[in-house]
Parts: sequence; structure tokens; C-alpha cells
Amino acid sequence: MQPGLTLVVGPPGTGKTDVAVQIISNLYHNFPEQRTLLVTHSNQALNQLFEKIMALDIDERHLLRLGHGEEELQTEKDFSRFGRVNFILALRLELLKEVERLQGSLDVAGDVAYTCETAGHFYLYQVLSRWEQYANKIKPLAKKGCFRHLSKIFKQLEEFRPFELLRSSRDRIHYLLVKEAKVIAMTCTHAALKRKDLVELAFKYDNVLMEESAQILEVESFIPLMLQNPQDGYNQLKRVIMIGDHHQLPPVVQNMAFQKYSNMEQSMFARFVRLRVPTVQLDAQGRARPALCQLYNWRYKTLGDLPHVTEWPEYRVANPGFAFLYQLVDVGDLNGVGERLPPERIAILTTYNGQKHLLRDVLNKRCANNPVFGLPEKVTTVDRYQGQQNDYIILSLVRTKNVGHLRDVRRLVVAMSRARLGLYVLARVSLFQGCTELQPAFQLSGAPPEGEVFVVGSMTQLAHYVYTDYQMRIDTLRAAALQKHKDEAEKTEEIKEGEEGVRVGCEEERVKEESSAEGDIGKEEKQVKEESSAEGDIGKEEKQVKEESSAEGDIGKEEKQEESVTEEQTANEQDVEEKMDT
Repeated sequence: MQPGLTLVVGPPGTGKTDVAVQIISNLYHNFPEQRTLLVTHSNQALNQLFEKIMALDIDERHLLRLGHGEEELQTEKDFSRFGRVNFILALRLELLKEVERLQGSLDVAGDVAYTCETAGHFYLYQVLSRWEQYANKIKPLAKKGCFRHLSKIFKQLEEFRPFELLRSSRDRIHYLLVKEAKVIAMTCTHAALKRKDLVELAFKYDNVLMEESAQILEVESFIPLMLQNPQDGYNQLKRVIMIGDHHQLPPVVQNMAFQKYSNMEQSMFARFVRLRVPTVQLDAQGRARPALCQLYNWRYKTLGDLPHVTEWPEYRVANPGFAFLYQLVDVGDLNGVGERLPPERIAILTTYNGQKHLLRDVLNKRCANNPVFGLPEKVTTVDRYQGQQNDYIILSLVRTKNVGHLRDVRRLVVAMSRARLGLYVLARVSLFQGCTELQPAFQLSGAPPEGEVFVVGSMTQLAHYVYTDYQMRIDTLRAAALQKHKDEAEKTEEIKEGEEGVRVGCEEERVKEESSAEGDIGKEEKQVKEESSAEGDIGKEEKQVKEESSAEGDIGKEEKQEESVTEEQTANEQDVEEKMDT
């Protein structure tokens, strides 16, 4: 990316937003120390661009979204100032837990994971020395990969250290804005409101990217360039990238006198193009079918098609429910349309706020609670829908007396270039075909590729068309509901049969278990009887043993009596002998 001014001109569908996102990614990775300021005209365009930036490999701690439109971001994460501070504080705690795990694995004493400062000392005096010893023992190719994760942790902790020292939320937000964030996004209105505060904070940036810059007033384009004071007499700004399309909507100037006599509706981007400043031209669109692109490519000299718009099936097949890819519906004193497509793929555009509110009221009353039709994805004005797209666009240009501000060809280009697959315009054909500025577009749209202009002849014809379509949708829904009810009934019957089979199987299993239990009880009773019989036999044996013991006792007594008798006889004999001797 060369320093200086870069202008990128992109017709509808050429990918201006994608180019802006890629430029930011290149600046972030090639110049990591530089800061980029992203500016758009509206919150809607800024949110759309910011959501695509988040999908890239840009570290989210370096992203910051300023302004009140941040609530509309369709993301789970908060990219406002308070949200980014809370995210950094939470990430700091997670990284300190990783340091604590590393401390445990290295068996180092002390509370090194208490603050970012203690973690930094641990890295310098413990991790680096051990890593050098370890790096000498492994293959050279694996060294950087092994150390990358560790160095990233401690580098982030070093960046988060000021958030520990700054105690108030206000000081932390100021530090985040002035030092930490690398990609800062805001609208040009927010830049004008907060310019004084940003300059006082010494806000610095190196690059400015303005998306949809053709819609930004010239005075609004200068404000983002003046949000910082010169340093040593030199401006720090290195690059200004402006992306837009001067053939689409210009800046909105409410005061008609300023608009007509001061040329304030000319943007700085349009001025540079008019002065023939070199530009980068995007010359291939990838949004609409080639047939739809013909409605507006006459405004561009070299606008072609990307290969996928002629090769992909969704661009090659016909639109369901429509006979033509684009069609001009001639509406005199009537208006209305019926369709047979998913509502989220349809957007209704008009050129006036009053008609937008009327359409919303009618749709809310007739379609909001209607299961047949439903509400379309969006009902808005052409000016509000610039930069967006949808598969099918219904464009209401109903005017009965004069063309109005649609005479501006740039507004017609925006209106005709929002559709991807189908465009259907409701208008008084004779009025718009009679306008010289608009003839190229309405001559094409008045002659579709395969048919003529569809004219609403009468209210009876329109009512019959809508009623027939409504009945067909009801019949389709009724048939689908009956089929669904039938499928549910069959499924319920299958479930009941399955439950009955399970119940019968459980009953049979229970009977088997009971029979088995009865058999076990019989066996136990038989075993008990056998044990009782055995106990009886044992009792008999014990009784017999006792009787035998008693008999043995009687014999012993008799033997003792005999022994005593014998002893008495022996004693008597001894007495007799002693007497004889005497």
C-alpha cells in the first residue's frame, strides 16, 4: 500500500465493501504499529463493514466501534468502548491463569501470576533462560513454533499492564482509544460531534478509509482528516483511501437553497473524479443476473459480469412464481402485488417516506398475522437501502402527476441495482417513459426478455388474481397440514405398537422370572427339608452316642466297684498274713 490518496470507484455489486475490508486487513498485517480510522456515512453501512472485518484474522482486542449504532451490530460480542475494556480485563485473567499453569509445570515458587508485572519478571528471569537451554536440544524448524504461543501470552500481558495501573473506567477507555485499538470505526457525524474531545486526548492515526464516500458531504470529509494535531509541524496521516460510486446517491442536503445554489450535494469523492484524479475502477459485478444488470450498466462504460452469475444454478433457473426476470407493472389508479416466495427473500422499496409508512401499515394489518403470506424482509426507501441487496425486489415508483426526485438518474441506478434474481417495478409507465433522463432504463424494463408489460386492468382482475393465489396457498397449506397429521398419526401408531411390544415382552420376562423364582423357592424348601433330615440324623447319632457314653459310664462304675472289692480283698488278705506272721 503506497502512501497518499487512493480513489476506488465501484459500480453496484462489484464488491466495494469487500475491497475495503481487504485493505484494512492488509494495513493491519503489513504495518502492525499503524492505526487505521474507518469512516462511513451511516451506522448501517458501518455495521455491515465492521461485521465483515470481524470475520477476518484481525485480533479483536484491536477493534473498536464508536457511536450509538453499536447496539445494532449482529454479533454476540460488545465492540463499544466499555465492551472492549471489559473484554481486555477478562482476557488478562485468562492469560494469567495460563502463566500460573506454566509456573506449576516449571516448579517455580512464588505468586508470579498475580499481576502483569510479576508475570513479566517471571518471563524474563525464568522462562527465557529455560527456553534457551531447551531450544538448543530440539530441531531448528520446531523452535519458532514451540515458542510462539508463550511469547504471544506475555506480549499481550505487557500490553494489558496499563489497565492494571489505571483504576477508573474513564482512564481505561481513553487509553484504549489512544493506544490499544488499531482499527477504530465511527460515522462522520460522530467524528464531528467528538472532534474536540479526540484532539484533547492526543488521538493519533496513520490511515483513513472512507467507505461510501460519494454520500459524504465535502465538509464532512474534512473532519476525519483533522482529528489529530500535527506532531513537530508534520501531520502523522500517511494514507487516505476513498471508496464509492459517484453514479449512485449523492449527499443529502435538506436545505433546497444550499442544494441548488451552493453545490453542497457534491461530495469530495465526486470532486476528485470530476478533476480527473487517477482512480482504481472495479469493472465486474457479482450480484445480479446479467439480464438485470442491463437495467443499469448503461451508466458505466466497462461494467462486466463475474463468472458465477452465469454459471451458478440459482442465477440460471427461472424465478419461482414469476414469468420474467424483471417486469414493469403498469399501475394507474391501483396498486398491489401478490407473490409466492419466502418473505425473507423479498424487499419492498419506494422513493418516498410517506408511501413507505403507508405500505408498512397495510402489511402489518393484512400480512403480519397471516400464515399464508407473512411480512417481507424489509420495507424502506431507496435512499436507505443503498449498499444492501436481496434476492427479489418490489420497487414502487407510483406517481400520478410528475416524476419527482426520481429524475435524478443516480437514485434510479440505486433502485435498479438492489436485486439479485428478480426485479418487479410498479409505476405509471407512460409518465416515466416520457422522462428523457430515465428512458434508457425504462425502455429495457418495459420490454422483458420473454414477455410484455403486465397491465392491471381493473380492481376486479386484481382481486380475482389475489383471491385465486390466496386459495391456492390455503389449499397447499391444508394439504401439507393433512399430510403432516397423517404422518404424525402413523408415527403415533408405530410408537404405540412398539410400546405394546415392549409391554408384552416385559410381561413375558416377568412371568419367566416368577417361574424361576418359584423353582428356586422349591429348591430352597427341598434343601431345608434335607438339612432338617440331616439334622435329625445327627440328633439320633448324638443320642446314640450319649446312650453309648452312658453305658460306658455304667461299665466304668461296675469296674470301679470291682476294683474297690478287689482292693478290700487284698487288704483283708494282707491283714490275715500279718496276723499269721505275728
